[in-house]
Amino acid sequence: MNREEILKQAIELINVDRAEDYGPAYENHKRIAELWSVVFGKEVTVFQVVLCLLLLKIARLIYSPKKTDSWIDIGGYTALGGEFAEKEKNDKS
Repeated sequence: MNREEILKQAIELINVDRAEDYGPAYENHKRIAELWSVVFGKEVTVFQVVLCLLLLKIARLIYSPKKTDSWIDIGGYTALGGEFAEKEKNDKS
């Protein structure tokens, strides 16, 4: 699988598969942040959720660096984090 195929797969996952399974990405990550906030007893942001999910994938790659699925997911989380940053920046304007 080359870099273009990896990015296309990430796009497919975040725009179709995961969206159908879990709903709009920002709302899903906001829901995760709210639940984690209860568990940790302090506010968790959508950005912290994305960062933690990225770190989860990185931790897995330390053990299994040839696992393409984790590299694909990292591309998807990176795209979502950037999109969330633009959304929040525009919401404050």
